[in-house]
Amino acid sequence: MKELIEYIAKALVDNPEEVEVNEIEGEQTSVIELKVSKEDLGKVIGRQGRTARAMRTILSAASTKLKKRAVLEILE
Repeated sequence: MKELIEYIAKALVDNPEEVEVNEIEGEQTSVIELKVSKEDLGKVIGRQGRTARAMRTILSAASTKLKKRAVLEILE
């Protein structure tokens, strides 16, 4: 999961070296924290949150396949 979000985020931003992804695993749910530079925050979120919603949808589909639940948090 972590690698998937990292790959997508690095493809979207101008400064891929500043992308940080942390995964906090619980018993049923994993929280994936995505941190990008201030200039790239808008690119990751997208217009009206469409890009962020799409990333969450992909993450949800991938986690369902693994019979887990994953939540994406975009940190500032």
